[in-house]
Amino acid sequence: MDLRQLRYFVAVATTRNFTRAAEQMHIAQPPLSRQIQLLEEELGVQLVQRNSRPVRLTEVGRLFYEQSLQVLHRVDQMKNTAQQAGRNHRQSISIGYVPSTLYGGLPVLVRTFRRRYPDTDVHLVDLGSIQQISELKSGRIDLGLGRLRSHDTSVARTVLREEKLVLAIPPAWPLAAATGPVSLQELDGLPMLVFPKEPRPSFADHVLGLLHEKGVKLAEVHEVRELHTALGLVAAEVGLCIVPAAARLRSDIVYRLIADEIATSPIILSHRLNDDSWYIAAIKQLIAEMYAQNPPWLDFQTNAFPSDLAQSQAQAAGANAPKR
Repeated sequence: MDLRQLRYFVAVATTRNFTRAAEQMHIAQPPLSRQIQLLEEELGVQLVQRNSRPVRLTEVGRLFYEQSLQVLHRVDQMKNTAQQAGRNHRQSISIGYVPSTLYGGLPVLVRTFRRRYPDTDVHLVDLGSIQQISELKSGRIDLGLGRLRSHDTSVARTVLREEKLVLAIPPAWPLAAATGPVSLQELDGLPMLVFPKEPRPSFADHVLGLLHEKGVKLAEVHEVRELHTALGLVAAEVGLCIVPAAARLRSDIVYRLIADEIATSPIILSHRLNDDSWYIAAIKQLIAEMYAQNPPWLDFQTNAFPSDLAQSQAQAAGANAPKR
């Protein structure tokens, strides 16, 4: 087994087509197919179901695919590290994020990281929560900040906080006249805006799942691409919209906290399992310090914290306290 065979196999698994994989790897199809066959013979297992269109992986093939991605990513890391050391290049990390995290601390986190570690470049990549998982596994990003839970065993996840959800309401609608929290059942029979329209699953599916769990039947559902569009359409009285508490962006609509305990959205930090890179611990420490400063968008009315993170937050607050 060699790295070339692993790259050929990953190309087939990714494109799900031998012809496209051969084009991607810049070789003819017969030698590529032969290398996959030799790999299977060496392993003594079948990796690819050749009689399906598109090509499918066997159960063993899917496991081997995930491990191959990790091996190739590690090789690329070794190469980049050696090249950077030899050429004195700056290190860089890539962070995938869902746009709503821009309203809840991500800009502060990145600014603080750049000031504290000026020799490391930070690249931000707009990615859906589910996209982040595949991009982590392929090595295209190093960290992810998303909102959907995943059960992928090759990715480690830390719930940073549970952000409560609020209902955005057109000012002239009856729900806007009341104050205090609103229950999900009160949305029965009303039109709803959800975002993002794609890729799915996304925050839109999380919201629709909460409503379904409570037995809420909406009059209609409008799917839009982004948060700003959804809030603009609320102002235009097209419908209601459920958004994270930190994303109360417009002053021409009314926001009410949703009373139901299930109406929260987690902020999840993800990275590759068993990745012990220094920047993971550094990012977690900066987040704890940021939370300890109690910024305006972070309050206990609209956020709940895991016990281990709350402890780190308290320790960070103590470390940042003025010395007497």
